[in-house]
Amino acid sequence: MTIQDTLAEKVKEAVQHLHEVSLENVEFQATRKEFEGDVTVVVFPMLRQVKTNPVQLGENIGKYLEEHVEEVAGFNVVKGFLNIVLSDAYFLKFFNLMKDDKHYGSVATNEQSPKIMVEYSSPNTNKPLHLGHIRNNLLGYSVAEILKAAGNTVYKTQIINDRGIHICKSMLAWQKFGHGETPDSTGLKGDKLVGNYYVKFDKEYKTQIAELQKQGISEEQAKKEAPLLLEAQKMLQQWEAGDEEIVALWEKMNQWVYDGFEATYAALGVDFDKNYYESNTYLLGKEVVNDGLEKGVFYRKEDGSVWIDLTDEGLDEKIVLRADGTAVYMTQDIGTAIQRVEDYAINGMVYTVGNEQDYHFKVLFLILKKLGFEWANHLYHLSYGMVDLPSGKMKSREGTVVDADDLIEEMTKTAQEISEELGKLDGYTEEEKQKLYKTIGLGALKYYILKVDPKKRILFNPEESVDFQGNTGPFIQYTYARIRSILRKADFNHATDLTNYKLHEKERELVKILQQYPEIIQQAAEQHSPALIANYTYDLVKEFNSFYQNVSILGAEIDEEKIFRVQLSEAVANTIKSAFKLLGINVPERM
Repeated sequence: MTIQDTLAEKVKEAVQHLHEVSLENVEFQATRKEFEGDVTVVVFPMLRQVKTNPVQLGENIGKYLEEHVEEVAGFNVVKGFLNIVLSDAYFLKFFNLMKDDKHYGSVATNEQSPKIMVEYSSPNTNKPLHLGHIRNNLLGYSVAEILKAAGNTVYKTQIINDRGIHICKSMLAWQKFGHGETPDSTGLKGDKLVGNYYVKFDKEYKTQIAELQKQGISEEQAKKEAPLLLEAQKMLQQWEAGDEEIVALWEKMNQWVYDGFEATYAALGVDFDKNYYESNTYLLGKEVVNDGLEKGVFYRKEDGSVWIDLTDEGLDEKIVLRADGTAVYMTQDIGTAIQRVEDYAINGMVYTVGNEQDYHFKVLFLILKKLGFEWANHLYHLSYGMVDLPSGKMKSREGTVVDADDLIEEMTKTAQEISEELGKLDGYTEEEKQKLYKTIGLGALKYYILKVDPKKRILFNPEESVDFQGNTGPFIQYTYARIRSILRKADFNHATDLTNYKLHEKERELVKILQQYPEIIQQAAEQHSPALIANYTYDLVKEFNSFYQNVSILGAEIDEEKIFRVQLSEAVANTIKSAFKLLGINVPERM
């Protein structure tokens, strides 16, 4: 039972005892900084049932709590707000339990835990990962870790878009202009090599369009009749027909890309439990559509195409099978969702996909509900805004995309430049320095992206993100390293539990923030928002720095103060490390 549960019970008891009125619920809020207190009871809502002065009612309840709840050390009433002061003994009891809990904040999973699949990344095999993929991967990975910490069994997955006309464009360009080059012969990562041919196709295709236009053909017609596009379309038909030579080329070039992706994922620190491939899933869902036709969920038009009418739900009509019987993306997504439930017996899914697909997922979730799948009530689209750079928008066809590998490298270099300017790395080996630069650079990138509400668009500024001051990853990492330095210097036994110790107001504030951590994890899981974890960590670090500047830790004159402050510093460091782990960020022991 939490202290709020105890207080709620006793407030109801007080009102019953004093006014013979049964309250249904009690409203709490955090006590405002300018008033003394740790938790505030909002008295106003009670006036609907208790006809009295709010200040008098607050005073009466406060006195009752002081007499009947041992954790209550005092109170004050400001207008209709009853501010309750909790005892040092209460905070010490909590602190002594949390400081020794290696998994503080997290809920252990068991066989009854909900099973959730989180999909993220889901790239195309015709180009490398870019800045947009970075936000997608960081969000998906972090939400998966947060859901796990909140007590769910989690499976991480991606669906790789490895088929279709865009894949054939890269294949055809390599076949025509590649002269047999490979990742080994060029020294290029496979995904970059294949991406270059996607850009090459677009360049040659535009040249052909321009030539056809010179012959008097309209631009629209030229786009359809350009020989290169016709060849790519033919290649797609050959792939679908299982042509051995085309399939072999497809497998070879896709493998180059997968090897490249793996290197980027490893550098970014994300992983997957299962990969799904569109080449295996694009035929899924067709049988489900036939079942849905029989149930009356779908209907067939005169041309033979199959649709669903969602106009009653404020949406439109949506095609699920073309007239020639081929599937559309929606069909595939229906089939893949069902397949995943069969594979993992999951209760819910989170799809990490940009906000341009908001409508698609509304329709998908609604169709699955109409088909009668109970788990469809537990599907969530983790919709996020685009990432812009100060230089503007990205376009992959034209090769103006910010490459993920290049950005990771740039972040490491920026971290190196700033660290060298600060000049605090005496005694580090070159290997230790490089590892630290990468930890700081990646921490800066991840934190800058994850501290923003997923739904908001981001303007990503690499230099700003590596600032060692303010709401940044490096500032939090630096505070962690500072605490580790304090702990290394604490050459005395500080393992004793203190039960009769008077808390300094700065100590009390820190303990109160530590107390919020389990609830923050649960809120972040419910809202699918790593931003809550990021900004909680920043608040904790700000409070620690205020504590550090206002009280002496190792120089404290009383032994008990020294012991408690070292314990408190260690608990803060452990919580920073735990929270940053949920964001996929490492913390350095020294900086």
